[in-house]
Amino acid sequence: MSQARRIEEIASYHAHVYFEGAAQADAARRLRTRVAERFPVRLGTWWEKPVGPHDRSMFQIAFETGLFATLVPWLMLNHDGLSILVHPNTADQRRDHLADSIWIGARLPLDEAALPDHETAPEQAGEVNTAPSLQP
Repeated sequence: MSQARRIEEIASYHAHVYFEGAAQADAARRLRTRVAERFPVRLGTWWEKPVGPHDRSMFQIAFETGLFATLVPWLMLNHDGLSILVHPNTADQRRDHLADSIWIGARLPLDEAALPDHETAPEQAGEVNTAPSLQP
C-alpha cells in the first residue's frame, strides 16, 4: 500500500465550466456572473474554442483551498445542466485532471496528450478578480 498523500500538496483548485452552443453559452455566462457575485475567485479567460486538454469551449474558476467547502457544493446545486470539472492543483497536472478530479454534470473527454507527464510547480489560485456582493 502506498503512503497517504498530504492535503497540503494542494496549492489551489480549478473548476472548468464547459459549454457548447448558444443556449449553454448563455447558461455559462449567467453562472459566471453568479459566481462572481458570491465568491472571491479568479475568473479565467472565456474560451470559445478548445484549449489545452479541454475539448470544447469553457472558462476557468481558480480558487483557494478554503473555498472548496462552499463553492463546490454551490456549483453542484447551480450548474444549470453544464458540465464542470473540478480538480486540485498539485505538482502532477496529469493526475490532477484525470485521476483526482470530480465532475459536476456529465463527464466529458479530456485530451490526455495535452497534459504534462512530469511534475510542474503547483498553480496558485492567483489574485482574486471578483467583488462578491451576495451570499452563496
